[in-house]
Amino acid sequence: MTNHENVNMRNPAATAANEILRVDHVSRGFNKSQGELLVLDDVNLQLKEGEIVGLLGRSGSGKSTLLRIIAGLISPTAGTVTYRGQSLEGPAEGVAMVFQTFALFPWLTVLQNVEAGLEALGVNAHERRIRALAAIDLIGLDGFENAYPRELSGGMRQRVGFARALVVEPTLLLMDEPFSALDVLTAETLRTDLLDLWNEQRLKIKAVLIVTHNIEEAVFMCDRILLLSSNPGFVIGEIQVPFPHPRNRLDPAFRRLVDDIYARMTARATTGDTRKGLELGTRLPSVSTNLMAGLIETLAAAPYNGLADLPEIARTLHLEVDDLFPVVEMLQYLGFADVQKGDIQLTQAGKKFADYGTQERKLMFAEHLLRSVPLAARVRQVLNERPGHRAPRVRFEEELNDFLLDNAAAETLDVVINWGRYAEIFSYDDQAETFSLDDVEA
Repeated sequence: MTNHENVNMRNPAATAANEILRVDHVSRGFNKSQGELLVLDDVNLQLKEGEIVGLLGRSGSGKSTLLRIIAGLISPTAGTVTYRGQSLEGPAEGVAMVFQTFALFPWLTVLQNVEAGLEALGVNAHERRIRALAAIDLIGLDGFENAYPRELSGGMRQRVGFARALVVEPTLLLMDEPFSALDVLTAETLRTDLLDLWNEQRLKIKAVLIVTHNIEEAVFMCDRILLLSSNPGFVIGEIQVPFPHPRNRLDPAFRRLVDDIYARMTARATTGDTRKGLELGTRLPSVSTNLMAGLIETLAAAPYNGLADLPEIARTLHLEVDDLFPVVEMLQYLGFADVQKGDIQLTQAGKKFADYGTQERKLMFAEHLLRSVPLAARVRQVLNERPGHRAPRVRFEEELNDFLLDNAAAETLDVVINWGRYAEIFSYDDQAETFSLDDVEA
């Protein structure tokens, strides 16, 4: 990446502006029998007036948890959050949040939904109405004041969410993946409209912090991007985005920066947990065998012929970080692919898998699964050792609960059940919640 000066079209003096937010050594953990399970570990960040800053990371990086700590909705187990020079203790005045899932009251009209935040602040009815109508007009929903959420498209409902956040005239706007539930074209329109309002200084917001797992979205919107690791989440890098608004996604410099971020995020996985291998208590991503087989087949075919650029694969297959990276990492863990500097390459095993028929693939996957995924090997071992070759689900879920939160333990076990069924290394009766070696060669 070239060494450009960071340009902020809304406020060129942003680097000298007042500090809005500071996060110092923030951690968030939960006590488990194997020790503290950390979701966030020693996170530090600053946000100054005039900035849009992105938190970019995968599921498991604690992005949303960090955002809720900054909003004062939950407390850190260590560290401090300072908002406008004051230590944050609970929800702060002047902080508003936009959520991924709209979070509208279905029984209220658009106008009533937008007024709700003002009413909670004790604003009188006359002023509420004036400010709400202005916010609705600003966000492009004039004429829909009396419509109910069920009458609106997803993009229009999210505009209501933005209007509800903007009407309280916040100093800091927090956004938790606000475009991820929208279709591609709607999300692009809403991003562009919001940036236009920001750059034209039509918003009273002083700073924006946006959580995303979309690399192109982060480069398109943000002045700075903080990269977060996963399990636990902590800041592994900061990237300045030097491009003025409006930004061109097709500009070669824009594409180079997107590629560089892909390389940095995949380099972390390649040099870290992926090479070390999985452990019994590792949380496993919900990746289907169909997705893994499909990516292997795509990589093996022309024009890739076993080697591909990850950003190009993501664009071609319309996959975001949270969709692509888990599949890529599991292919690494299982020994079917390697990732280096943002490129993915099939191993010899991966090439053989692509050439094999259905039954040969099952046998090969079973071999790699038992060798690479300790939980799958543990289930098979227990079944082999028991006289009746049967074991209840709860036996393995309780073991996982020593390492993972309850919902993560259940989800991880479900993943292994699906993989094990495909590989035919065990059977699972969902009604009885029991593993067995029925109809499986012991």
